Amino acid sequence: MIPPQTIDKIFSAAKIEEVVEDYVPLKKRGANLIGLCPFHSERTGSFTVSPSKGIFKCFGCGESGNAVGFVMKIENCSYADALRTLAKKYHIEIEERQLTPEEQQHQDDREAMFAVNEWANKWFQEQLWDTPEGQAIGLKYFRERGMQDTTIRKFGLGFSPNKGTALTDAAHKAGYTDKYLTNDPDTLIGCGVCGKNEKGEVYDRFRDRVMFPIFTTSGKTVAFAGRILRKKFDKEGKEIAVGKYVNSPGSTIYSKTNELYGLFQAKQSISRKDLCYLVEGQMDVLSMHQAGIENVVASGGTALTQAQVRLIKRFTTNITVLYDGDAAGIHAAIRGIDMFLSEGFFVKVVLLPDGEDPDSYARTHDASEFITFIEQHQQDFIRFKAQFSWEQVKNDPSKRSELTHDLVQSIALIPDEITRYEYIRDCAQLLQTSAEVLSRAVEQQRRERRKNAAEEYNAQRREKERATILPRTDASAAESAQPAEAKPEPAKPAMTKTEQNMRNLTQLLIRYGDRPYIQFRNGTSITVGAYLLQELAKDNVTIALPTDRRIFDEFNAHQNDEGFVSEKFFTFHPDPEINALACDLVADKYELSSIFSKVAISENVVQQVEQRSEQDLLNELVPQLLCELKLNIINERITEVQKLMKQTSPDDPQSLQLLSQLNSLNSVKRTICKYLGNRMR
Repeated sequence: MIPPQTIDKIFSAAKIEEVVEDYVPLKKRGANLIGLCPFHSERTGSFTVSPSKGIFKCFGCGESGNAVGFVMKIENCSYADALRTLAKKYHIEIEERQLTPEEQQHQDDREAMFAVNEWANKWFQEQLWDTPEGQAIGLKYFRERGMQDTTIRKFGLGFSPNKGTALTDAAHKAGYTDKYLTNDPDTLIGCGVCGKNEKGEVYDRFRDRVMFPIFTTSGKTVAFAGRILRKKFDKEGKEIAVGKYVNSPGSTIYSKTNELYGLFQAKQSISRKDLCYLVEGQMDVLSMHQAGIENVVASGGTALTQAQVRLIKRFTTNITVLYDGDAAGIHAAIRGIDMFLSEGFFVKVVLLPDGEDPDSYARTHDASEFITFIEQHQQDFIRFKAQFSWEQVKNDPSKRSELTHDLVQSIALIPDEITRYEYIRDCAQLLQTSAEVLSRAVEQQRRERRKNAAEEYNAQRREKERATILPRTDASAAESAQPAEAKPEPAKPAMTKTEQNMRNLTQLLIRYGDRPYIQFRNGTSITVGAYLLQELAKDNVTIALPTDRRIFDEFNAHQNDEGFVSEKFFTFHPDPEINALACDLVADKYELSSIFSKVAISENVVQQVEQRSEQDLLNELVPQLLCELKLNIINERITEVQKLMKQTSPDDPQSLQLLSQLNSLNSVKRTICKYLGNRMR
C-alpha cells in the first residue's frame, strides 16, 4: 500500500486541469474549465474542472472527483494504480507498505500483464531489426509496403519468427510465467501472447507474423495484432485456412471494443486540428502518418463500437470517414454513420477511387494532395447515404419506403434545426416525396428519441442514486479494479428522508466544518463541525450512511490538526469513497444558497439568500438542518411506537408505557414544528 505521506505528495503535485487535459480538451470559462464529458454522451459540454478546488464535476451524468478519481474512472483502474500513474507523471517516487493478499494479487496481475506486453513488444522489435529472419521477411515486408524506418520505429512494429516456441522460451528465460503469457478466458488473467493446446503445451500465438502493438491513450502496450505474410500448407501440400490477422484475447487490461489503433500517436494532432480521420486498417494509419497526416486512427478491421466513437469524442466531434470505393467499403461507411450522429459528431464521408485504399493512396500522394482530394470529394453523411442507396431502391416502392424511414432516423439525430431542414429538403427532392411529410416524420422520431432518452436518463439516475447511497464500507474494495465484463452490484434502496437530511449535514460539514459558528465572550469559538458533532451526540443520533459516518469520525479526529481546512481535507482524503463524495458535495453547483433550496423554508427566504452574508446564512441553516433531521427521526420513532401499540393488548402494562412514549414524542414534535413553522412565515 502507498504510504499516506506519499499520497499527500501526489495529491499536492497533481493539478486537476493538467490530468484531465491528457484525455479531454478543455476551454476556459470564467474561473473554471469546461469540456465534453468522457463518461457519458453529450453535445453541449457540462463537464467542469475547477483548478481552485482541484476537482471535476459533470452536471450531466453526475460524475465527480479529484485527479485520482478521474484517472480511476478514465483508465478503469484501481485507486492504487491511479496514484501510481500520477506519481509517474509528476516524477514522485513511491515506497509502498505491505498489501493484503487480495490487493497484492490484483496489483501483481495487472503489473505482470503490462510487463509481459512491454517485454513482448521489445522482443518483437528485436526480432525485426536484429535477426536475419526478421530482416529478410518482416522488415522487407514493411519496406515493400513503403514504410520508412522512422515510421516503423515510431509505431513499435515488430516480427514474430516462424518457430513454435521462440517467444515462449525467451519469456521463460526472462522469468515470465505461463499464467501471464497465456490467457484464462474465465478470469481474463494473462496477455495471451502465447496459446495453450489441448495437451497443455504452450506455444507462440503470433508466430510467423509481422506485429502491430496496440497502445492505450496513455501509451501503455495493451495488446497486439499480428498479420500473416505467407500461406500455410499441410504435409500433403494443401493450403491451410489461416486468419489474416490474429489479435490478443480480451483480458482485464484489454478489450478490443475499447481501443483504436494509432490513437496514442494521433491524439495531439486530432485535438490540435479538431478533426479525426477514421480508416479501417493498421497500414492505412501508418501510410497516412508517413505522408504527413497524423490525425488518423483505425478501427482495426472490426465493426466500429460506441466505446470507440466515444474515445474519439474525447479529442474532437469532427470525423471524416475514409473507406475504399468498393461496395464493401461503402456499406462499412454507412453502418458507422448513425453511431457518430448519436454522439453529436459532424460527419463527412470520403470514398477513394476504385482500387485504392487510404494506404495505397497515401503512398502515392503527399499530405497536401491527399487533403485536397478529401476536401474535394468529402460528402455530408445524409446526402451520401441517400444518393448511394437511391440507386439501389428507386425502382422498388417497398425498398424506397424503407430508405425513407432509414433517412428519417438519421436526420432526426442532427441537433441543429436549420441543418435538419436543409437535409429534409434535399432528401425530399431526391426521394420524390413531400418535404412536409418528411419533416413531420422527423419531428415524430425526435419526440420518441427525447422520450426514450429521458426515460433512460431517469432510470440511470435512479440506479446511480441507489448504488451510491449505501457504499461499501471496505475501503480496500475501491482498489479492486473490475473486469470489463464484471456484473453490476445489486441495486441499493433509495435514500430515506432522514438519510437525505444527514447528507445535507455532511455537505455542510465538508464545506464549512472549520468555520466559526458561535463566538463566546472570552474570545473562543465553536466551529460549525464541532457544533454539529455536539448536537448529534446530545440526541444520540446514529449516522446510518457509512461514508457519511466516516466523514464525521474523520472530522472529529482531525479538526484540531494544525492548518486543518475541512473542504481541502476531505476532497483530497486518501479514502477514495470519502473524497469522491466530498468532491461531489463541494462542486460549484452546491453553493451555500443551494443548500437552502433543499430545505423547507419560505420563498421569500430563498429570495433573500444572495443578499445575506455567509455567516448569517450559516446561523440560519445549521439549526434548520438539525431540526429537520430531528423531526424525521421523531416521525420514524412515532411510527415504530404506533406499530407496537397495535400489536399490544390494551390490558398489557406495556401499552401504558408505549402511550407515554408516544405523548412525549408528539410533544417534542410539536415543539420542532412550531420552530420550523415560525421560520416559514
